[in-house]
Amino acid sequence: MMRIAGGTVVTPAGRLDADVLVSGGKIAGLVSREVETGDQVVDATGKLVLPGMVDVHVHTREPGFTHKEDILTTTRQAAAGGVTTIFGMPNLDPPTTTAEALQDVLSRYAATSIVDYNHNPAATLTDQVPKMAEMGIRAYKVYMVVDTGRTYPHPAGTGMHDHGDLLRMMDTIAATGKRFIVHPHDQALMDYIEGSYLERGENTPRAYAQAYAEREGVIWDTAIDVVLRLAEASGCPVHLAHMQTRRSVEAVRRAKARGVDVTCEVNHWMPFLSRWEHVERLGPYALSYWVPDDAREAVWDGMRDGTIDIAASDHAPHTREEKEIGWTRMWSSHTGTPGIQYFYPLLLDAALSGRITLERVVDMAAAAPARKFGLPMKGALLPGRDADIVIADPDAPWTITDADVLSRVGWTPYAGVTCGVRIDRTFVRGVEVYGEGQVVGPPGHGQQA
Repeated sequence: MMRIAGGTVVTPAGRLDADVLVSGGKIAGLVSREVETGDQVVDATGKLVLPGMVDVHVHTREPGFTHKEDILTTTRQAAAGGVTTIFGMPNLDPPTTTAEALQDVLSRYAATSIVDYNHNPAATLTDQVPKMAEMGIRAYKVYMVVDTGRTYPHPAGTGMHDHGDLLRMMDTIAATGKRFIVHPHDQALMDYIEGSYLERGENTPRAYAQAYAEREGVIWDTAIDVVLRLAEASGCPVHLAHMQTRRSVEAVRRAKARGVDVTCEVNHWMPFLSRWEHVERLGPYALSYWVPDDAREAVWDGMRDGTIDIAASDHAPHTREEKEIGWTRMWSSHTGTPGIQYFYPLLLDAALSGRITLERVVDMAAAAPARKFGLPMKGALLPGRDADIVIADPDAPWTITDADVLSRVGWTPYAGVTCGVRIDRTFVRGVEVYGEGQVVGPPGHGQQA
């Protein structure tokens, strides 16, 4: 039996000065310091003992785009970043729209994933939805967006924009009991807005950032209003990606008060990479999206009060070549940024600096995604749960560098950022997968969650 001793254990009931016992891949108990048991002792004195992050929004790029990333490199970063379960996304080649494609992806995870996993197939083919539900998935995904000037990262076969099609799909998914992840986007409004920028010859990172935040984020707000209303009409549990506007947070807050089964997420770039200074300094390397200051504070408020349930990385790696073109042709650059290696420690750092409570961070990163996506064995340090455990040092400032990046792309937008919390060790079902600065978990250790 393994004993993690001396740390501050963060549980759903709060912080405990207790030791964690692990046996057979499960948490066997939380015991006082005086109880003497355990033949293998892990010293966590002065450190935080946390549940591993359950990241429901991860782009592994395999199959089809492995020049950017693959499942092995993604899960190496996950282990280093305290993430013990990932859910992959369907914008692959071929896109995950059929049971056959889903089986191929799940086989790839089984072969190489270091951490536990699941996958969110695209719900665009009605006849495939029940078949994929039977394969143990926890959610489906769809994009309400068509790329302008490029064919990726939102490839054909993964999008759905017509409201009738969305309602039909929600009715179909509701019968499975699974959750429907929606990338909200009002394509008709975006065609008009970004068309005006391109007609003026404005194709820079600044123009792109402004276009997507135009009129206080109208393209996000109108799409989210539609999704919430259709979710209410269908009874389909929905999950909104990319929360980033004040009105969207208010809309979700009202919907929850009405009893709509909606969850929503904040991604790594919103709290830590969405300021105008990032757009000016990093250009395409910072985009994802720009969030104006008042909207960013509204999202922080939603994180603090629980309106925003879940922290999910939206890990989205692209090569330097795919980014560099964006300095002069941003609408041709692949948008999205890598983040799975650093999101949990940055959130923990924000908690220790007083921006948000530690308990809220742990709930958003672990307990809520496990609870809302049907993973009863994950997300909390409680007896009988999987021993997915992270030991973090809250007094170990370090500076993020490109040299430490485990992603295949070899860069991070956080290079030069100092973080006050360091992930020391990560365990997946009781097996150490990261420790002493090295990924030590074997490929194929991960299991479908």
